[in-house]
Amino acid sequence: MGDSYTVQLSTELINQLAGDGPKPKRKVKKPKPKTRNEREPPQIKKNQIPTAQPNSSTGSIWSPRQPPPPPPMYLPITPPPHPPPSSIPEVEAIRAVCRESEKVVEKLERKESDMLQELNQRAKELRDKEFKLPYQNPMLCTAEREDCLRCYKENPNEPLKCSHAVKKFADCARQARQNRNVAAS
Repeated sequence: MGDSYTVQLSTELINQLAGDGPKPKRKVKKPKPKTRNEREPPQIKKNQIPTAQPNSSTGSIWSPRQPPPPPPMYLPITPPPHPPPSSIPEVEAIRAVCRESEKVVEKLERKESDMLQELNQRAKELRDKEFKLPYQNPMLCTAEREDCLRCYKENPNEPLKCSHAVKKFADCARQARQNRNVAAS
């Protein structure tokens, strides 16, 4: 690559190329039809240097007499340098507005998360109140009631035998009513 070349162009050549000057008269040669088969490799003469021809078996264009070309060299791509900070006042004003907007967005996100927590807490309290079982009065006289029912089952044809169990159940129920009335007043 150390060779240097000099090219000189004459005005006649420039005019010919531009189409202004006289055109040289040449005979147009007709292409000769190829007689050789396309698949046949070309004949190499003794003093001729082999040229790169496609190899039909491998698809490579390098002949076995020439070494393969070196692999391609990949260079890292350096990112373009960052532009210098602009000193245009309009750009600085836009950046200031963007910073303020980001602060407002952060503030709104915090407020939203606080409101969401409060909403979840209130929903939980409401659900607990709504689905809480009401206070149930304890069943009074359950033992006497069970004794009365068992007696009737044991003596289905003779209910008078259960009079003592019925009397105990009635006394217990009357006493529970009186206690409730006293407590209410």
